[in-house]
Amino acid sequence: VQLVESGGGLVQPGGSLRLSCAASGFIFSDYTMTWVRQAPGKDLEWISDINPSGTNRYYADSVKGRFTTSRDNDNNILYLQMNDLKPENTAEYYCARDPTGHLQYNYWGQGTHVTVSS
Repeated sequence: VQLVESGGGLVQPGGSLRLSCAASGFIFSDYTMTWVRQAPGKDLEWISDINPSGTNRYYADSVKGRFTTSRDNDNNILYLQMNDLKPENTAEYYCARDPTGHLQYNYWGQGTHVTVSS
């Protein structure tokens, strides 16, 4: 199983970024996928889940209405569209699979860093 995030970078407040998570080594369309993040000096935070078909999506209140999770099961890619970014969204963003407990997962990517700053 391999999960590789990309798309992070520096963006001004109010801007947008789209993160990607390229998945390999498993049947991507069989699994719920998750986005989590960790801001500097803070605990890990769950952001979003998307079910295997992409028909059901769940979001943390902190990102609801601004972030959208989607997936391309033909190409094994998970996305996180982030709009109206705020400085407090600065964090390392991870995709993950197979929850084993509260904010614990069997598989993680290496993360992609997002900095929201003017």
